[in-house]
Amino acid sequence: MARGWESKDVEAQVAETEEPKQKGGGGQKTPEQLMREQSRKDLQLSRTRIANDLASATHPNHRKSLEAALAHLDKKIADLN
Repeated sequence: MARGWESKDVEAQVAETEEPKQKGGGGQKTPEQLMREQSRKDLQLSRTRIANDLASATHPNHRKSLEAALAHLDKKIADLN
């Protein structure tokens, strides 16, 4: 189950990367916009890593910690959108 979700997540990330190329030169982005996009990408990568760790975690306390980290990253990503 985790593999299917992970591959869908990767597929979504590839689609997001290709979207700006398809739109063409929609104008220059401000440094703030570039920083915001980079922060979002960093958070998404962290989220993917933590989700992978969670899939293989067996100790309840470790799982709890990873779930809390995942929730925190989800909130930060939502705040950036």
